[in-house]
Amino acid sequence: MRIGRRNLMAAGMVAGAALPLAGLSRQAAAQTRASASPRAVTRLAEWRFHLGHAADVEADFGWGRNQRTFAKAGAATADAAQAGFDDSGWRQVRVPHDWAVELPFAPPAEPAGEKTADAVAAHGFKAIGRAHPENSIGWYRIALPIEAEDRTRAVWLEFDGVFRDATVFVNGYVVGTNESGYAPFGVQIGDFLDYDGGPNVLAVRVDATLGEGWFYEGAGIYRHVDLVRAAPVHVPQWGSYVRSAMEPAGARVTATLEVRNAGGEDATGVLRQHVAGPDGRVAVRLPDRPLTVPAGDTISVEADAMLPAPRLWSPAEPAMYRLVSEVRLGDAVVDRYETPFGVRHIRFDAERGFLLNGQPAKLLGVCNHQDHAGVGTGIPDALHRWRIAQMQEMGCNAWRSAHNPPAAALLDTADQMGMMMIVEARRNSSDPVAMDELERIMLRDRNHPCVIAWSLGNEEPHQGTQRGARITAVMQDRVRELDATRPTTFALDNSWDKGVATVVDVVGFNYRTDQMDAFHAAHPDVPVYGSETGSTVATRGAYANDPAAQVVRAYDTEHPWWASTAEAWWRIGATRPWIAGGFIWTGFDYRGEPTPFPKFPSISSYFGAADTCGFPKDNFYYYRAWWRPAEPLVHILPHWNWPGREGEPIEVWVHGNTPEVELFLNGDSLGRKPMPVDGHLEWRVPYEPGKLEARGMDGRLRTARDIVETADAPYRVELTADRRRLSATGDDVAILRAEILDRRGRPVPDADNLVRFTVQGRGTVIGVGNGNPTSLEADQASERRAFHGLCQAIVRVGARTGTVVVRAEAEGLEAGEVTLVVGPA
Repeated sequence: MRIGRRNLMAAGMVAGAALPLAGLSRQAAAQTRASASPRAVTRLAEWRFHLGHAADVEADFGWGRNQRTFAKAGAATADAAQAGFDDSGWRQVRVPHDWAVELPFAPPAEPAGEKTADAVAAHGFKAIGRAHPENSIGWYRIALPIEAEDRTRAVWLEFDGVFRDATVFVNGYVVGTNESGYAPFGVQIGDFLDYDGGPNVLAVRVDATLGEGWFYEGAGIYRHVDLVRAAPVHVPQWGSYVRSAMEPAGARVTATLEVRNAGGEDATGVLRQHVAGPDGRVAVRLPDRPLTVPAGDTISVEADAMLPAPRLWSPAEPAMYRLVSEVRLGDAVVDRYETPFGVRHIRFDAERGFLLNGQPAKLLGVCNHQDHAGVGTGIPDALHRWRIAQMQEMGCNAWRSAHNPPAAALLDTADQMGMMMIVEARRNSSDPVAMDELERIMLRDRNHPCVIAWSLGNEEPHQGTQRGARITAVMQDRVRELDATRPTTFALDNSWDKGVATVVDVVGFNYRTDQMDAFHAAHPDVPVYGSETGSTVATRGAYANDPAAQVVRAYDTEHPWWASTAEAWWRIGATRPWIAGGFIWTGFDYRGEPTPFPKFPSISSYFGAADTCGFPKDNFYYYRAWWRPAEPLVHILPHWNWPGREGEPIEVWVHGNTPEVELFLNGDSLGRKPMPVDGHLEWRVPYEPGKLEARGMDGRLRTARDIVETADAPYRVELTADRRRLSATGDDVAILRAEILDRRGRPVPDADNLVRFTVQGRGTVIGVGNGNPTSLEADQASERRAFHGLCQAIVRVGARTGTVVVRAEAEGLEAGEVTLVVGPA
């Protein structure tokens, strides 16, 4: 979010019993009154939800029952949209929310047509879509904290993302619609409110019958929703644009601010602005600008100032500034709007690759969908942060949001943590709806320093045609009108020298990286990067192929025909300075698009360097070695539990970056080998139980070490949390790792014990997972079977301070326990 960060409220953040809508409204109103800001932003978090048609199994009341749904404003719409509708039987959910992840699995009926099976597989075989209309409609309701003084204010809603086809009602009136499952949108609602003490109810009907992608997309209000109340003269949604340019004296910061007058009289005043530095102090003041805003009009005001000796944003130091804008009428500040931004310079160069702040910086990137075990697409903010941290641990510095614009929360976090982003439009089209979606995406995202390029499409059927070039040129023209500071790009799997490739600024190669040399020789002035690369498929913790069980070994050897291994890609990307870098497909496994096994029960892809829980696969450590080469690392695969195979040779690999590696079995050296740059090492080791050790050597100095040991039977559950201290916001989550260990504390690599999670205190298990791409266990549960010794629980804590104790229990094993301390928000 860009507006009123310090005034952000959460409606209904009370743990325990569900409150009636009126109670939620009163609580949110009380919180908002406590703010002294002229602008109030209330996060709408606690909603009532109903899956299916609101009151009738055949059709929503008034929605399909007759043909007069829109005949009379506010009177003929669905009953569930009316303020007086009884939703006491609906359950309470917290947004972000994905109802699809809660649904049962539904293998395609036999015989099934190929296209039908593909459509079901794309959504991870969840029971949603045209084959399951009963699960494809959802209704949400929430009371709005409206007061009498709001009668003179501008009031609107900001939705960051609803999947999909949303109809928004206030007090029975249709106030807005949005088909896109990914583009943010706003809805003005002031005309439809009751300011005299009556109820004010927001209802949203969501129709996820149709999809937009060929991957799991979830369903519902899966991103944040805010209620904004501001003075009649105010900065509208996405109403600021800040850019910077480096000059000898520092960075020239130019700010363009929109000011809207929703009142009935012309307004005259002053715009006063300053830039707050990373330390929170005033870094520079922009000159005051006089304002004259006619009634019902919106004006743009531009101002600039020199920021001396700026701290430049980069992955190593993600320094953030804030433009603070005050709209003053007379002596009163009627609106205050804050815009986070960063100062940095980017350029894609055909010979030097990607340049950040004037220096070459190889893009060590991952592609990711928005999807995580347990919660689907409804990812809490803290989980976004954890997912970025997991990729940074691997050495990643860039993220491509494939194939749609990401959540604003993800971009906010990327700004703060130093993760560069490519934002991708969902539709490559120049029709009015697609252009409007593109504009909203850019207006929301163009102030983020993490965003380094706008991707206008991915593997479109028309990518190599003149029609595709015309469409993309129209999109690109609009991009440059809205933001001329970043290049455009396109992810192509062919036609790199024609069609859309002749339009965009930077050409992306989806796989086929072995053709990049020839392209560069023929087109030396065209910047290039790998938009999708790598694509090894693997089952975490498995080391033998078993097609019948849909298992792929985790050595860096298996990949689809169109892709390559991690090592094959990186040996290309690392050694060509003119390649800007690349984005492996993918950082995490993701639901849907099951590859390499498209048939049930394979419900997710196997592409990730980490599984759907974020547990690293072995390839994670290949990238970790060469993307963080200054930090010594060795990693052994496989595990060392092979009963019945005594004396048989086991294929042993070591990923690492030390000059040499020496391997030991039960203390006996099996030889020292030089580590090839950007490569790995292999041994064939006759199996005997015990300890296999790899020592990373630099001359006579051991700089890294890894050990795998033969484990005994499972003995206990070890439970750890990503962090022990959380905030009482009502939305904070802890990511818990449960691992099965033997009596001596060694991981049991084949353990599949059922682990049950219990919570004492104000906390809730909101999702579980284990990374098994064929598991049909429920994500929304309090138990999960370990997969190769691991499983995960995500626990959300309440809005009150105190402690939350989580236990992980498995039959016959010692339980694990972790205490979370919940402090002030």
